[in-house]
Amino acid sequence: MADGIKDKVAIIGVGCTKFGERWDTSAGDLLVDAFKEAIADAGIEPKDIDMAFGGTAMPETHLGPAGTALAENLRLPYVPFSRNENYCCTGADTIRYASYAVASGASDIALAIGVEKLKDVGTPGLPVGGVTTPPRGTLQGVILSGGPGSFAVLATAYFAKYGLDFNTGKEMLARISAKSHYNGSLNPRAHLRKAVTVQEIIAAPFIAWPLGLFDCCGVSDGGAAAIVVRAADAKKFRKDPIYIKSLQICSTSGEPEEWSAGPWDATYIEMNRQAARRAYKEAGVTNPREEISFAEVHDCFSITEAIIMEDLGFSPVGHVKDDVFAGRFAHDGPQPMNISGGLKSFGHPIGATGLRMIYELVTQFQGRAELPARQLKNTRLGLTHNLGDAPPRSVIAVTIMGPELG
Repeated sequence: MADGIKDKVAIIGVGCTKFGERWDTSAGDLLVDAFKEAIADAGIEPKDIDMAFGGTAMPETHLGPAGTALAENLRLPYVPFSRNENYCCTGADTIRYASYAVASGASDIALAIGVEKLKDVGTPGLPVGGVTTPPRGTLQGVILSGGPGSFAVLATAYFAKYGLDFNTGKEMLARISAKSHYNGSLNPRAHLRKAVTVQEIIAAPFIAWPLGLFDCCGVSDGGAAAIVVRAADAKKFRKDPIYIKSLQICSTSGEPEEWSAGPWDATYIEMNRQAARRAYKEAGVTNPREEISFAEVHDCFSITEAIIMEDLGFSPVGHVKDDVFAGRFAHDGPQPMNISGGLKSFGHPIGATGLRMIYELVTQFQGRAELPARQLKNTRLGLTHNLGDAPPRSVIAVTIMGPELG
C-alpha cells in the first residue's frame, strides 16, 4: 500500500531569476540563470545530476515540445531529460516528478526546472488556445472563456451567497491585492515592485466586474529550479536541507457535481479541497489554520486567493472577509500569504511559477530573505498551491515542506 512521499526527499538547492519584462534575455538564458544558481546553492556540479525534469506550459516559449531543447540550453549530455506541461501546475509537477524519481531510487540527484517567456508575445494575458466545450446549459458554459471573466463569476457568486455588498466585497479584494503589492515592493526579484493602496485599487478601471485592474495578475518572463536528493543523503550536501512532506496533484475528469447544473455554485473549487485533503493526510496535518505557518498560493485573481483561503482550511467557509480585514494573512500577521508578492506582484511565467514558490519557501526556511522586512519568524511548515485552467475544470497542486524531519 502506498505510504506517500513524506520525509523521503529533500531540496538542497534552489534558483530563481528576476521575473518581469525580460526583453534582454531569451527563454534559454532564463533556464541557464536559474540552473546556475540552483547548482551553486546545492554545492554540486552539472555532471552530478543524473535525471532532469523541465516544464514549459505555453508554445510561445519557443523551446520545442521535447526535453532535448531544455537539455541543450543547460549542456546536460546524456542525462534523461523530460519536458512536462500541466497548465499553471507545470512547475509544481516538475518537482513532483523529480521527487518521485529520487524516492524510488531511479535517481540520486534530480533537477526540476521551469521557464516561460511570455512578454514577447504581446498579449496582456495568457495566449488562449482551443477549449473543449462542456455540456450546454451549465455554469461551466458561462465561464468557458477563462481569464478575468470566469473568475469574476466566482466573485459575484461569492458576494451573493455570503451577503457581501459591493463596497465590502470590493474592499476585501482590494486588501488582498494591496497586501501582495506591498510584499512585492520588498522583493528585488519581483516583476511589479510598487506598493498600491486599497483606495487606488478600488478606483482602478474594471476588467471584468467586479474585478479591476489590480485584482488581476499579469504574465511575466522568468525561470526557477530546484535540486532534489534523498532525505538520508541531504546533509551530505548542506546543513539545512528542506524536507518535502507531501506532493499532491488533483484534476477533474468532469465530475457530475461540477459539470452539471447541479450543486456547484461557484463559491468554492472542489479540486482545491480534494488536493488539500490528500496533502494534509500525507503530511500529518490536522489543523491547517494553526499548523501551516505560511503559504504561497495561486492568486491569479484576488477572488481566487480569497476562495483558496477557505478551500485550504485557513479560513472558515464564508468568513475569509473577517481574516482579511483582521490582517491575518499580511506579512506581519499570524499566517502570512504570498510573502514573495504572489502571482499578482512577483509575476506569473507559467512553467516557472510552482518552482518559484518552492524557491520562496526554501529561502524563508533558511533565513535568507534579501531584506529583514521580508524574513518571516515562524517558518515551521510551509505550503505551495497552484491552480491550472478555469474552475471548475481545474488541475490543482499542493506541496507541503518543512526544515525538520518528522
